[in-house]
Amino acid sequence: QVQLAESGGGLVQAGGSLRLACAASGSIFRLNAMGWYRQAPGKQRNLVARITSGGSTNYADSVKGRFTISRDNAKNTVYLQMNSLKPEDTGVYYCKVETVRLAYWGQGTQVTVSS
Repeated sequence: QVQLAESGGGLVQAGGSLRLACAASGSIFRLNAMGWYRQAPGKQRNLVARITSGGSTNYADSVKGRFTISRDNAKNTVYLQMNSLKPEDTGVYYCKVETVRLAYWGQGTQVTVSS
C-alpha cells in the first residue's frame, strides 16, 4: 500500500505562484509515472502535468509555459510549480502515482485563484 501526502495549496491572487508537493510513503518498490490532475467545480478531473520515471514530461495545453512538474526520486516526491496563475486554474489538485501494478491517488489540495 502507498500513501500520498499533498501540500502547498491555498488562496492566491491572479498572477501569483504556488508550489504543490506530493510525498509518497509505504510499500514503495518502484514509482513509475507521477502526475497532477485538477478538478474544477462541476467538471471532470483532468490531467495537468505528468512526469515519467525517466523524467519525460507532458502538460495540458492550458498550463504550458506556466507550470513545471518535477520529481525527487530519493524522496519519492513530485512537485508542481505554478506561476502566472489564472482564475481558471482554480480547483482541487490531486496527485497520482503509478506503480507496476496499481495507481494511487492523493486526497487533493484546494487551489483558489482570485481575480
